[in-house]
Formats: sequence, C-alpha cells, structure tokens
Amino acid sequence: MSEVRNRWIVKIILVLAIVAFIGVSMLPIIQALSDGQGSSQNSATAQSNSSVSNQKSKLANEIQGLEIVLQREPNNQATLRSLLERQLQLLQLGAGNLQSIIETLEKLAKLNPEQTKYAVLLAQAKQQVNDKEGAAQAYRSVLETKPGNLEALQGMVMLLLEQKRPEAAIGLLQDTLSKATQANKIEPGSVDIVAVQLLLGNVHTSQKRYGQALAAYDMAIKNNKQDFRPVLAKAMLLKEQGKSDEAKPLFSTAATLAPAQYKDEINKQANISVPTPKSSPEKGKDGKSE
Repeated sequence: MSEVRNRWIVKIILVLAIVAFIGVSMLPIIQALSDGQGSSQNSATAQSNSSVSNQKSKLANEIQGLEIVLQREPNNQATLRSLLERQLQLLQLGAGNLQSIIETLEKLAKLNPEQTKYAVLLAQAKQQVNDKEGAAQAYRSVLETKPGNLEALQGMVMLLLEQKRPEAAIGLLQDTLSKATQANKIEPGSVDIVAVQLLLGNVHTSQKRYGQALAAYDMAIKNNKQDFRPVLAKAMLLKEQGKSDEAKPLFSTAATLAPAQYKDEINKQANISVPTPKSSPEKGKDGKSE
C-alpha cells in the first residue's frame, strides 16, 4: 500500500467508519480478502491443520465440479456465482489465485452489465494484480452509466493517486459534482453529493493541500448540516494539523449528529493525542509550495 493511499484511508476515513456511512468499503474487496489470508491462517492454528487442509480440498473439488458444468453451460449464472463464492473462500484460506477470480468476474460482468457490483469487483481484482489499465477500463465502464457509483469513484480515485495523478482524481470528482444536480433530477439520489465532496477533501488532504481540503469539507457541511461525516472529517484534519482547540467542538458536534453506534468511537478519536506536526508550507494547485 502506497504512503499516499495509507495516509488517505487510515488517517482520514477508515480510522472511524465514515466509509460505512458512505455505504462502501474504501479498501478493495478482493484486497481485503487477500490481506485477510494471514489472519485467517493464524486463526486456523486453533483448528487442526488437517481441518484447514480438508476445507481447501473440499473447495477445490467443488470448484472443479462447477468448472465441468460451465464447460457444458458457459453462461449458467447460478453456477458462475457459486464458482466465484468458492474461489473467494479458497483465497481466504490462503489458496487459489486472483487470476481465476478475474476470469469468473469477467464472465459475470459481461452477462450482467446492469449490475455494477461485478464490474467493480473486476476492477478491484485487476488493480490488485497490478493491471492498472484493465482496472481503469472496468471502473470507467461503471461510471459511464452510473457516474455517482461510489465504489467505482473511490476505486478510480485510488488508482489515479497510485499513478501519481492527483489532478486527474480531483478533476474526476469535480466533474461528478458539476453534473450531480442534473443527475439527481433524472434519478433522485443517484449521486451522494456530500460523499463525493468528502472524497474531494480527502484527495486534497493526501496532497497536503489543507486549505482546499477544509473548503471541500465546509461545502459538504453546508450542503447537509445534519450529516456527521464532513464534520468529523474536518475535525480529524484540524487535529492532525495540531489545531486541537478548533477540532474539539467539531468532534462534539459530530458525536451529537452521528448515530448511536458511532458516538463512542468519535469520542475516542477526539481524545487520542497526536504529535504536533512540523509546520510546512501548503502546496498550491500546481503542487508547489505557496
């Protein structure tokens, strides 16, 4: 995971669960499964090694049987979905491979162009195996028909940041926002404007453009004064900058606005001390110090 991506995800959003309220995971689903291999293997030590081995063997046999069915019925979607489920389970156990999952997802995405989840999973899987162009194509295929799809937007933004193209990421989000009002008139609720503004603020934060990040969060707060997400994001950014006195009332407001299951975590974040950062000039839009 790159430094920019880690900073963006862990320090700004993932540290609490703004993500949960956006409705999707910032981390690619496939990567989460891949990253979880170690923990799943560690937990497996509580079981017998033979039990894990038996699970792997059973899944491998089931996969082989499903592949035989698909040789006769290549477009059998029920079988393809069952195959994908078992391939993912096998990956969690530390076996299997992403390439076979990609092949299954390509078939499901082609057969279900209206169901964006398969295209997004395909993009995430391709991103995981470093097929950046393939991932970008898959994300774009979703955004062409569903420009407000947050999973595809987040994935594309992460991909652009990995490629050190922050201006392209910012342009994508700004373009989405410029078309959001019209899109929501055609299909109400198709673009979560506050969530997109949060993503925009996060990109600016990843580039140390704190003034622009705060402006994006302020705009999100203005758009929905009852939404705790941008209030929390702003509080966390101010605190990271060493402005705890300014952040404190925002944490309080965020805790008041947030659903009950998030209040304790918000209060916990408010009380965690952070090192005072060294002062550094803020980067301008061109990436140069101002």
